[in-house]
Amino acid sequence: MVAVNYVGEELWSYFNAPWEKRVDLAWQLMEIAEQLTNNDFEFALYLLDVSFDNFAVGPRDGKVIIVDAENVLVADKRLIRQNKPENWDVWYESKFDDCDKEACLSFSKEILCARVTVDHNYYAVCQNLLSRHATWRGTSGGLLHDPPSEIAKDGRLEALLDECANPKKRYGRFQAAKELREYLAQLSNNVR
Repeated sequence: MVAVNYVGEELWSYFNAPWEKRVDLAWQLMEIAEQLTNNDFEFALYLLDVSFDNFAVGPRDGKVIIVDAENVLVADKRLIRQNKPENWDVWYESKFDDCDKEACLSFSKEILCARVTVDHNYYAVCQNLLSRHATWRGTSGGLLHDPPSEIAKDGRLEALLDECANPKKRYGRFQAAKELREYLAQLSNNVR
């Protein structure tokens, strides 16, 4: 037997929503990535299957919800600090995967479970949901496709999304994710 609960429309149904709504959803997705990675419990929850179908949006409150969490890796950061495996304190930057399929992610479970500072969730959300690299059901461009002209002209959003998905600088994704969360919060406040 399988129990199913309707929690809202899947994220995919918001792909062509008004810009303001998509900015808010993108900000929520980046906040989820942050909370799953860095929290007071010292457990990192790494999402291994990130696609538009694995998130929903609550009909009443508009909150993004993870609806398919069957592929999550749990890393105990306290235990990593205690056991000190090789390179445990070296920041780990996930490798960009430019594949021809939808929702591609490359990762090493061994590394995710052996490092304290890992950018996997930012990588997964940026590459598979937000950036121009995101492809789903024959579309591309991610949730933040076709920004208003003043935002597109500025270039900051595209630069942050690109660095978050496919960093050019060492540890660039960490900084880009932080700045992207702040920028999306600013854009959300400006449109409310």
